[in-house]
Amino acid sequence: MKKMMIVLLSLALVTGASAQRGGHFSGGYHGGGFVGPRTTVVVGAGYYSPFYSPWGFYYGYPLYPYGEAYHRPTRLDIQVSDIKNDYADKISSVKLDNTLSGKERRQKVRQLRRERDETILQARKDYYKS
Repeated sequence: MKKMMIVLLSLALVTGASAQRGGHFSGGYHGGGFVGPRTTVVVGAGYYSPFYSPWGFYYGYPLYPYGEAYHRPTRLDIQVSDIKNDYADKISSVKLDNTLSGKERRQKVRQLRRERDETILQARKDYYKS
């Protein structure tokens, strides 16, 4: 009975500890777009942790050095994201338009997606020509 209580107590302790928020198990980049640099957490305790490999990967994701995590978006990146946002707004307004039939709505959405792709392709061509 005593051993069973110890096993249950340790199981409850492990479950409670793993349910906590924060720590190095939550990880990840929670910013959006080009908000700011990614945060790198360095843990040094003098022992080998299987979660941090010496080859620069953490659970299959590369660890970024302090200076390489953030890059400035190019003019092309900004222009392409603006085009995508504009067409996403147009597509969502067409999807919400109840005056069109379902077939006309799908046709209009397909047309807008083709226009978006052509506009992005033309913006890339213009960027690399100049």
